Amino acid sequence: MVHVFYRGAGPTLTDLLAGQVQVSFPTMPASLEHIRAGRLRALAVTTATRSDALPDIPTVGEFLPGYEVSNWYGLGIPWATPAEIVDQLNKEVNAALDDPKMKARLADLGGTPLPGSPAQFGKLIADETEKWGRVIKTSNIKPE
Repeated sequence: MVHVFYRGAGPTLTDLLAGQVQVSFPTMPASLEHIRAGRLRALAVTTATRSDALPDIPTVGEFLPGYEVSNWYGLGIPWATPAEIVDQLNKEVNAALDDPKMKARLADLGGTPLPGSPAQFGKLIADETEKWGRVIKTSNIKPE
């Protein structure tokens, strides 16, 4: 496989749909509409478990044990933000993620909400940084 760098999902999907590239690892929200419409064929999802949005599509880990790659989004604020503001923002974000309409919309996009505390989010960031640091080091990846 030849790695082709793209600046975002839009140009990637344009070339994928036009047949300029044969395979891609697009995000679920960017590609789900095209998969549902039959314009793209999903081979696998990269998350640890099958997606509720595409339950018949296997995970890469089902044929390559241990493989797991997932996107996540979070809310960051300045380090010196007072604790009471952090706590209030966390409470409101978690409430929004628990709202049935929000859950339905995220599910429609192929997303899974990850409510939690600032400490849990910090651990996620630290764990992901460590994971990808090992991948970079083991693979001897260098900046281009």
